Amino acid sequence: MHSSNALPDLSSRRALVPGGTGAVGEGVVRGYLAAGADVVVPTRTQERAEEFRAVLGEAATDRLHLMVHDYTTFAGAEQLAEEMERRLGGVDDVVAPIGGWWAGKRLSEIDEADWQSAFVDPATAHLAVLRACLPRLNARGAYTLIVGASAFTPIPGSGLVSMEQAALLMMQQVLAAELDGEQRAFALVLGPVRTRLVDSGDPDQVTADQVGAVAVAASAAAAVGGRQIRLRDQAEADEALALLQAAWLKDPDADAVRGF
Repeated sequence: MHSSNALPDLSSRRALVPGGTGAVGEGVVRGYLAAGADVVVPTRTQERAEEFRAVLGEAATDRLHLMVHDYTTFAGAEQLAEEMERRLGGVDDVVAPIGGWWAGKRLSEIDEADWQSAFVDPATAHLAVLRACLPRLNARGAYTLIVGASAFTPIPGSGLVSMEQAALLMMQQVLAAELDGEQRAFALVLGPVRTRLVDSGDPDQVTADQVGAVAVAASAAAAVGGRQIRLRDQAEADEALALLQAAWLKDPDADAVRGF
């Protein structure tokens, strides 16, 4: 990005990143750690936790809290939120890059197992985390969904992904209407993202670290109400980050600024 490289100081904040061990989630985790937040990342196994710690390298400070926990059910998400409160005293921000890609069948070929794994399971995980965390969320914090552009771009053979992502976009809209300004709910809508696992070499694609930077800026910009933010290319990402940075830099109650 070409915007300012200033970071808000989120050293008093506690962020939960379910799905944080994924390629896009990694950029979000790095962003919050760089801004000084305590970051909770649930993982399925201790082995996966150690692998992710190794991937982060020096960024994996003592403010990274890897919890072996299944958050994908209502009961599991509630237990995770309770454990986060017990260990850290509360929840300030949630960024949810939950889910992955699915492809291979036309809608008329979908069987019940496909429907469950590609639509029901990820949608349930998103709603479970929202239900558990939103009542606990700091009023100055933010609840941020990570959504792909497939939500409004039909892709033959990947219809279940598009349907689930479109449902998430509507979930953010309904949530924002229900919150009515009392809390903030964002959706970061991504195009193809360059990550350590997938790099097309296209310099116009947004990177995972840039996604993290925008999520951090949205958390810090307490005066900015929840909304959908499109990050489909560098121009959109630059514009979003510049606007969010301007908001928290001008906010007299905003956290202190620090450079990196």
